[in-house]
Parts: sequence; structure tokens; C-alpha cells
Amino acid sequence: MEQKPSKETLAAWSADPNNWKWGVFYYNKEDKRIMPPKRNPAMGWTVNFANNKSVLVFLLCMLIPTAIILLITLINK
Repeated sequence: MEQKPSKETLAAWSADPNNWKWGVFYYNKEDKRIMPPKRNPAMGWTVNFANNKSVLVFLLCMLIPTAIILLITLINK
């Protein structure tokens, strides 16, 4: 059984520049969180692009509003 990382480890992962691609995209295979905090936690949350579940959640979050806008556009024609 895997142990959960400590708060210090989670904070270190978020602060580590090696876990940020181009300084914007969080990519850490060790981190199993779906939505980890951004470098500055006051700015909200981000997606861990190394976690397939995170990428799926991100795509769904992009797809659902797009589908709604397309449906509204088609209905109003």
C-alpha cells in the first residue's frame, strides 16, 4: 500500500521548477493529485499533465462548455 506524501513533500513538488514545463504546465509523475495547486496557491489550481485522470478532467472541462455553445448556436439558427 502506497503512503500519501506529506504536506512538505507536496509543497516541495509545487515549488520545484523541474515539475513545471515552460514555467506554466505542471508535470509530475509522482504526484497523483488530479488538481494540484498552482505555484502560487492563491492563484487557484492547475492540471497535473503527467496524470492521465487529470488530463481527462481537463478535456471534459473544455469539451462540455464547447458542446453547450455549439448546441445553443445550432438551435438559434
